[in-house]
Amino acid sequence: MPKTRTARGRSVGRRRGRDGDAPSWSAGDALPWTRNDGLVTVGAAAVDLLSFSLGSQIDHGYVPPAGCVLLLVAALPLLARRRAPLTTLAAVLLFDLILNLSVPVGQHFTATAVVALYTVARSRGAAVVAGAALVSAVMPLVGQSPWPVTVNVVGSVVNVVFVLVIAAAMNRWDRENETNRRLLADRAVADERRRIARELHDIVAHHITTMQLMAGGARANLASDPEVARKALVTLEGSGRMALREMRQLLDVLRAGDEAEEPPIAPQPGIGDLARIVGETSRAGLPVELEVRGEERPLPPSVGLTVFRIVQEALTNARKYAGQARARVRLTYGTDGLAVEVSDDGGGAADANSGSGYGLLGMRERVALHGGTLEAGPLEGGGFRVVARLPLAAGAGAPR
Repeated sequence: MPKTRTARGRSVGRRRGRDGDAPSWSAGDALPWTRNDGLVTVGAAAVDLLSFSLGSQIDHGYVPPAGCVLLLVAALPLLARRRAPLTTLAAVLLFDLILNLSVPVGQHFTATAVVALYTVARSRGAAVVAGAALVSAVMPLVGQSPWPVTVNVVGSVVNVVFVLVIAAAMNRWDRENETNRRLLADRAVADERRRIARELHDIVAHHITTMQLMAGGARANLASDPEVARKALVTLEGSGRMALREMRQLLDVLRAGDEAEEPPIAPQPGIGDLARIVGETSRAGLPVELEVRGEERPLPPSVGLTVFRIVQEALTNARKYAGQARARVRLTYGTDGLAVEVSDDGGGAADANSGSGYGLLGMRERVALHGGTLEAGPLEGGGFRVVARLPLAAGAGAPR
């Protein structure tokens, strides 16, 4: 339970009442009620005094001072309504009974009784609320003139039913709000899991494929050309190190709720990393040409990351399925958008990319998040092409 401290340094515990309006106070607090409780008490007392004064002036020509005092005293239990709702209601009804028996007053249902009954209806079960409602409906009739009995009974019952309906509606509203809050939280968690799954797939698919090809190249050239094997092993080491670093960043995100979040070890990849990934792919055995059209300009980090992941995934698929082929990465800057195209001239298994695996699915989801479009499919003369078009908002990515 969270703790706060009073001005004298004493530990104070707060609990939220079942009616959800404000926290209740535990024993030993400086004040046993909240400011809202005080305002409600003053308001209910003011309404009862005004109603009693007007009614007494009209019916009897004067206002009994004893009745005013009893109404004020009857409102005081409302200060404890959150801690002891049933006791508060019993005290209020008792003072109303004394008022009926000692002061000439017409049939009435005080605002103080309304607040007390509402608190019980918001915080207790159906059986307790039914009993409290019955007593609340009968108590104002005690000591009243027997005429007209029907009007008095109907008025008292209508008041009680009105309070119960309002309390039930508020309870339902609270439950719906809590359900919606949980659904939104679950949806946010699911979205984050899908994002992390896409990131993990991109990292593992690219780096593991590169490491596999480099390891095979090093093994094949180990005896005949040790220098080529050494370079392949160096690239293999760098790719493994980068894969571990990016996976560590994702694990830090997963652990962010359990411990203090640390800044990422390295910034997220973007447009500036395309040359690096093109070089890695070329060294892995798939010659790649990088072409940039239009006037280069800085892009939002999320767009840069999306472009990088699309190129990374497309080149990884090309290494897997295109066989002996060449690839080309073309980046086109437009006035209101950016297009990235990755194509290869391989054959045979190149159309394996057209499946519904996580690679293309992840690319489509990333592009859709930015309101863009993605086209992917085999080429007529052989090979495969992926084209993503990403719109840029006005003012985003101003020319350098």
